[in-house]
Amino acid sequence: MDTYRAAPAEVPAATVVTKKRNDFSRIKRRNAIYGYLFIAPMMLGFLIFMAGPIISAFGLSFTSYSLLHATKFVGVDNYVKVLTDDELFWSSVGHTLYFSAGLIPLNLMLALGLALLLSTKLPGVGIFRTAIFTPVVTSIIVWAIVWKYVFATDAGLVNQILHFFGITGPAWMYNTTLVMPVVILVSVLKKVGMNMVIFLAALQDVPKMYYEAATIDGASKWKQFTRITLPMISPSLFLTLIITLIGSLKVFSQISVMTDGGPGNSTSVLVYYIYKLAFKTYEFGYASAVAFILFFLVLVLTMVQWNFRKRWVHHEQ
Repeated sequence: MDTYRAAPAEVPAATVVTKKRNDFSRIKRRNAIYGYLFIAPMMLGFLIFMAGPIISAFGLSFTSYSLLHATKFVGVDNYVKVLTDDELFWSSVGHTLYFSAGLIPLNLMLALGLALLLSTKLPGVGIFRTAIFTPVVTSIIVWAIVWKYVFATDAGLVNQILHFFGITGPAWMYNTTLVMPVVILVSVLKKVGMNMVIFLAALQDVPKMYYEAATIDGASKWKQFTRITLPMISPSLFLTLIITLIGSLKVFSQISVMTDGGPGNSTSVLVYYIYKLAFKTYEFGYASAVAFILFFLVLVLTMVQWNFRKRWVHHEQ
């Protein structure tokens, strides 16, 4: 005897879509949880060692916090004093801008020149690239100590070479006119390798057909450089400009090791001035105010560069 079996009812399409959507949502939530777990150690370290101290320093900038007397809230008095009644601050700003104005063009031009030279197939080009990049990974303290002795007055290598030619070398590190150019030179030689590598990578991405077409049209090497090379590597040039500017405004180690801010505060830049306020006179509140003024200075200069990028950065047009 045949048994009658009812046909299974069809599942509504809306139910299937809803089930798939729920499954997708669960997978998405699970992946998000895994992602947050992976970045949790980094975020925790950022909050504890960076965000926390920054917020604390911002709070200290509104106090007279010091190890030498009781702490009290002073509002914006620290900022007003820095901007209106602190000659050492303004001299430090001047020295910082002097350092930046000397370092940035010299660094970028030398890095670009070396990149153009070492992008060709010269014998032993790999050795030269390594030699130029090696200072980048060298300790800045060791680098500064070595160059301090190179420019020493009596037994320094530079003055010994000058003496060989019958020239009496100056006291490089004790001359208020010469000491900052020496620090700029040492800083350029330390960091030029990094920008050179960035430019080398950018030059290798420029299509060769542009140069071939320009050569057929009779364009000179200079026109090829100004009309092809510079526009094509302008994004990398913009990147190195921002990195070099920020680094020049934060210079400290070579100043501390080579000159200690001297002679006569002639190399006392902003970061070194903040260091003296905080760790030599223990005025942590006032030093925090100066530090945040430096932060806003870096921010403003970076934003100005960012807003002007469309005028000369090729890929932004």
